[in-house]
Formats: sequence, C-alpha cells, structure tokens
Amino acid sequence: MLADGLVNVYTRDIEAAIRFYRDLLGLAERFRTPTEGAPEHVEFRAGGFTLGLGSVEAARRVHGIDAEPGRPAMALVFWTDEVDREFARLVAAGVPVVIAPHDAGNDNRSAVVRDPDGNLVEIVAKVA
Repeated sequence: MLADGLVNVYTRDIEAAIRFYRDLLGLAERFRTPTEGAPEHVEFRAGGFTLGLGSVEAARRVHGIDAEPGRPAMALVFWTDEVDREFARLVAAGVPVVIAPHDAGNDNRSAVVRDPDGNLVEIVAKVA
C-alpha cells in the first residue's frame, strides 16, 4: 500500500529553482541532499503538498532518466488568498508570464507563470 508521495520536478539549474520556489513562492525547505555543497535534490512543503527538485544530472546518474525540464505536459498549482497580489510580486521579480490573472470559472481566479526551467506554475484563488 502506498502511504505518501511528492511531485519531483527536474531542473537544469537547481539553485535558480530553489530561489524561485523558496524565495519567490515562499515554500518551506524540508530536505536536501547532499547537505554539503551543491544540492542534487531538495524538497519543499506547501501545506500537505511536497515538491521535490532534482537536478537533471542526478536524474541521469541515479535513475537513468533523460529529464527534459520545461515541457508543458503538467502544471504545478498553488492556492493563494490573492492571485493579483501574488502575480504582481512575481512579475516584479522578473518571472515570465504565461497568462495574466483572469476569472477561470468555478469561482476561481488564476494566473500562470513559468519557473526558471520553463515549467508551468499556476496560482489560483477562490473569488470572494
């Protein structure tokens, strides 16, 4: 029986990805390996969600995976209280915009940006 899980996103530049997810999105770092020097894998928590970042090099060496970051086959979705405020903060930090804040149905407001590897990151909130 499976007990827990996480989404692991492969990155070409793990330090840039760490800055994006930790410093810009505010996710809490919970684990990294190795603990000394440049990390190959880092995990973050957002509520009950765990996001792992793994370097392309480690994916190849450890798992034999030829990872291709930035393919739009998935989007990471994070909930917030205020999409427009978070979007403005990310844009001011130079984050690439895909879709500006808009009402998306189901009483949701969302926006989509790209992380440093080009992965889609959606921020969404319920419309008050």
